[in-house]
Amino acid sequence: MAVLSLDHPWAFTFGILGNIISFMVYLSPLPTFYRVYRKKSTEGFQCVPYIVALFSAMLWIYYALLKPNSYLLITINSIGCVIEFAYIIVYLVYAPKKQKICTAKLLIVLNVGLFGLILLLTLLLSKGPDRVHILGWVCVGFSVSVFVAPLSVIRLVIRTKSVEFMPFSLSFFLTLSAVVWFSYGLFTKDKYIALPNIVGFVFGIIQMVLYIVYKKSKQPATIMEIKMPDTVIEIMKLGPTEKTFGVHPIIEHEHNSAQGDQNEHYDPNNEERTKEQFTTIEV
Repeated sequence: MAVLSLDHPWAFTFGILGNIISFMVYLSPLPTFYRVYRKKSTEGFQCVPYIVALFSAMLWIYYALLKPNSYLLITINSIGCVIEFAYIIVYLVYAPKKQKICTAKLLIVLNVGLFGLILLLTLLLSKGPDRVHILGWVCVGFSVSVFVAPLSVIRLVIRTKSVEFMPFSLSFFLTLSAVVWFSYGLFTKDKYIALPNIVGFVFGIIQMVLYIVYKKSKQPATIMEIKMPDTVIEIMKLGPTEKTFGVHPIIEHEHNSAQGDQNEHYDPNNEERTKEQFTTIEV
């Protein structure tokens, strides 16, 4: 990566913009966790997206520490680690015992076990530039996998012809984040940052186009006579950190075959919770 200085004003500018936008995306789940705190219940959603976002931020911090003059990557991903860890703590406080155990296991396996293994292997089996390249490709692979995760939501929107589970504002800011971090990678000549954000941009555009196509649909997904998946996982990505990752909560819905039964059991609070929880993460 080129040195960030007055000789590279665009790299510095896009890096600052990326930090600001990614920070806003990191804060997007706050309404959900305020609701959890207020109701003293996680209301059935899962913590997987936040654990993935934390893992992504940890990877990018490690990469930035190996790469000279990557201060802007270190700042936003350090902030991301703190925020995501706080979300996970709140979840563990109010989640049912079974979910607490599952979340703790996943946290240990992914953020301690897998990250520790990557750290150990790169330190023992590679040196200097080779270590940076190996870790860079690991970050690219993980970032791409996070960006592809919204395919489940895209498929759901097409099947139901409803954008109930895909807020336009979230898709817009994630797409903007991908553009900004791609530009940062381009001006700093860092392909490991630029490449995954191309994928993020493409999927972001697809989501916004689908929103425009289906936004006037009168068929709410909660009453359609279509068998919908029991769970939908949306992980959001915030630039080079995969924040995420964007990734987010698992939304659970019960669907009855008869519309009468559905109306009888319809809970408006459940719909509100669903919209609040649709978020995910990354840088």
